[in-house]
Amino acid sequence: MIVISLKLTILPYFATMFNQQIGIIGLGYVGLPLALAFAEKYRVIGYDINWQRIADLNKGIDSTHEVEASAINQSPNLAFTYELSQLKHCTIFIETVPTPVDKNFQPDLSFLLKASQQIGSILKKGDTVIYESTVYPGCTEEECVPELEKSSGLVFNQDFFVGYSPERINPGDKTRPITSILKITSGSNVIVAEQINALYASVITAGTYLAPSIKVAEAAKAIENAQRDVNISFMNELAVIFDRLNIDTQEVLNAAATKWNFLPFKPGLVGGHCIGVDPHYLAYKAIQVGYTPQVILSGRQVNERMGLFVAEKIIALLAKKYAGNIQYKKVLILGFAFKENCADTRNTKVIDIYKTLLEAGLEVSVYDSLVDKAKVQAEYQIQLIDQPAAHYDAIILALAHEVFQQIKFADYKSAGALIYDAKGVLEDGLYDGRL
Repeated sequence: MIVISLKLTILPYFATMFNQQIGIIGLGYVGLPLALAFAEKYRVIGYDINWQRIADLNKGIDSTHEVEASAINQSPNLAFTYELSQLKHCTIFIETVPTPVDKNFQPDLSFLLKASQQIGSILKKGDTVIYESTVYPGCTEEECVPELEKSSGLVFNQDFFVGYSPERINPGDKTRPITSILKITSGSNVIVAEQINALYASVITAGTYLAPSIKVAEAAKAIENAQRDVNISFMNELAVIFDRLNIDTQEVLNAAATKWNFLPFKPGLVGGHCIGVDPHYLAYKAIQVGYTPQVILSGRQVNERMGLFVAEKIIALLAKKYAGNIQYKKVLILGFAFKENCADTRNTKVIDIYKTLLEAGLEVSVYDSLVDKAKVQAEYQIQLIDQPAAHYDAIILALAHEVFQQIKFADYKSAGALIYDAKGVLEDGLYDGRL
């Protein structure tokens, strides 16, 4: 645990800290766990523009499957609303809305700026606004603060204050609750930074790290995900190379892992709202200041193509087996979320596999019992199946959901199905190809 000493200048803050009311803006994968954590010690109001989300939460239902109903129902200090006016008595606002990219991989700040405008409309003198969304270095002070000033009519660092504490939620990971993940904090001046750090330290048992500035905290978050993206892209590039050399990538990695300092990254599909998106924010800012980041962008290019690579491998395997006659062959894709054991389908790269197989004339079914079927239908125009059929010409294990362990791959293989393991988890003899 990182322990940070507190200056005497913030001692009066502790006298009133437990009487403050916190407003959480956005109740998705980040906002809901955060609201529950703070509600252990403070009065918290969770706000979301999606009225259905609020209705579900008031019934103890979390459509993301990240929080149990019992945790929601047993939190007396937590209330949910879709009416912004209900947050007017809050003194601390914590923003947790999405920060995606557009079709050209440029930062889409529309949700962030809208949230800033909403907070600004109810901001009062002495209030503090803390941002958790992933952004590029400088975004909070250059983009969000002007919106707060404009909407509130107040003066930054005089009438109100700002902090940045990047989220580190790992969707689908039940072993690392939010309180067990060390938190980076920062503030718009020294005293506010210490106050914000103390606030998070009061609920984050893993400890906090007080960054010297908001920009440093923003940059730290950006490189956390960019580093993983680049490392995975290297593994994916190796998978492409070894495929052409007819070498099993997993066997190579197993051998290389015997060296004490070899990093245990694996190839795979890289989607979602963090690793597949955040590097573009850092690249965007780098280009703005006159530098084109070669490593970050090349890594993104490699990872963006892996869905196509997997689909092409299945097409090649089927073409070899059926002498080129692959029309209407039946293919099952297992998994549609962006990662295993998760219900989140944002920026899933499984869609690239699906579209490529369809274009090749194959009949493609997708099975994923964890995701919201209606949402997938509305967003991707794909009707997920309720259960896998008894026979397929090919099966792609796109994600290693724990529930897929119940599937009898050996029976499918005995019945003639080609099996491609995109996660490298199946036993030898069960697959015909793998990343």
